[in-house]
Amino acid sequence: MSKSKVYFTNLRADSNKNLLEKLHNLVMKAGIENIDFHNKFAAIKIHFGEPGNLAYLRPNYSKVIVDLVKSKGGKVFLTDCNTLYVGGRKNALEHMDSAYVNGYNPFATGCHIIIADGLKGTDEVLVPVKNGEYVKEAKIGQAIMDADIFISMNHFKGHESTGFGGALKNIGMGCGSRAGKMEMHSSGKPYVKQSKCVGCKSCSKNCAHEAITFDENKKASINHDNCVGCGRCIGSCNFDAIKSPTDESNDILNKKIAEYSKAVLDGRPHFHISFVIDISPNCDCHRENDLPIIPDVGIFASFDPVALDVACAHACNKQPVIPGSYLEGKGHHTHDHFINTHPETNWEVCIDHAVKLGIGNKEYELFEV
Repeated sequence: MSKSKVYFTNLRADSNKNLLEKLHNLVMKAGIENIDFHNKFAAIKIHFGEPGNLAYLRPNYSKVIVDLVKSKGGKVFLTDCNTLYVGGRKNALEHMDSAYVNGYNPFATGCHIIIADGLKGTDEVLVPVKNGEYVKEAKIGQAIMDADIFISMNHFKGHESTGFGGALKNIGMGCGSRAGKMEMHSSGKPYVKQSKCVGCKSCSKNCAHEAITFDENKKASINHDNCVGCGRCIGSCNFDAIKSPTDESNDILNKKIAEYSKAVLDGRPHFHISFVIDISPNCDCHRENDLPIIPDVGIFASFDPVALDVACAHACNKQPVIPGSYLEGKGHHTHDHFINTHPETNWEVCIDHAVKLGIGNKEYELFEV
C-alpha cells in the first residue's frame, strides 16, 4: 500500500496571510475541492465544547470550511451527537444552547447546527460494520448518516481513556448516538441510581423489552436478562437517574471507536482536519481545560483519518513538555507524551485496528503548506 498524504501548515501568520487564510490554503492543497459537493448534503462533525472548557475549536475555523463547501454548491451543516454523561450537551436543546454560548451560531459559522441523534439522543441508524470484531451494527446519529459527504474537524488533545482524541475519536465516539456511546464505553447494561429516580415511569414507556420494573417506593430497576442495552431509557430519563457502567477496557474501547468510525465513513466521500493546538491532557467533554502539555504545533489535513492521527501524534512527540503542566508532573516513562500523560492507555490499539478494518494507512508522507 502506498503512503497516505497528510498536509500541514504551521501557526505563523503575518499581515499578508492570517490563520484562516492558511487553513483555506491547506485544505485546498490537500484536495478537498476534488469532492463533488454540488447539491449534496455535507456534514461537518465538530465538538462544540462543554461549557466551561475553553480549548475547543473557535467557530471561525468552521466558517472557512462552510464557505468553501457552499462555494462548491454544497448544502452544509455542523453536527455532533448528544453525550452519554450529564453535562451541557446531554440533549439537543441544551447541546445547541452550549454551542451558541461558545460562539457556534449561523451568523458566526454561515450554516445551521443539527444535533444528529435528535432531542434525546435516540434518533439513530443501525449501520453494519463489515468485519467488526466487537460491533456488528453501529448506532450512528441519523442526520450524520443522511449526509452525502462527511467532514471531520477535530481538536487534537490528550484523553484519559484512549490516549489522545483525534480524528478517529471525533468520528467514532462523536457520531455514536447515546446508545452507541454506551456500547463503546460499556461491556454491560445500564442501571438505575435510585436516589435520583422519581418514579415517573418514562423509562418503562420507552422500553420495548419489559426490562424495567418498580418497587413499592416507585423506584425503577432494570432486569439485565431482558435488557438489550439499547440505551433508550437513558435518553428518556429527565432526572439523569439511569447510568451506563462505563466499564469497558481502554483497549476494547479503542477498537470499538475504530469500528464505529468505519460505519460512519464507509461508502461516501470524507475529509479530515486536525488542529494540534491547546493540547490539553484531557477531553473537551470536561467542563474545564488544563494547561496544555506541549506547545502548539499547527493544522493538519488528509483524506485518511488514520494517517492523520499518526502524523499528529508523531508531531506532538517531537515537542518539549511545558513546565508546570500535568504531563511534567507525571514524569517521562516512555518516548510518547500521551502514554506518559495517561499510562493506562495505548492509542496505537485504535490505529492498528483501524488499519485492519481498511479505514486507512498509518504510513504517510507529510507535505508542508
